[in-house]
Amino acid sequence: MDGKANGAAERFLAGPLGVRDADVAVVRESSSGDEYVLVRGGECDDVPVRLGSPT
Repeated sequence: MDGKANGAAERFLAGPLGVRDADVAVVRESSSGDEYVLVRGGECDDVPVRLGSPT
């Protein structure tokens, strides 16, 4: 993703996760280039429910 897309994804996810935009970051792993979403201040068990995934 480029910087604008990362920012949009971070803002999009912050609302349903109940955290501030600044607490969500798309990060790239240097060795593989894979991207992950880092969320600060949330509960891991809540993520699927908050995003509407079945548990």
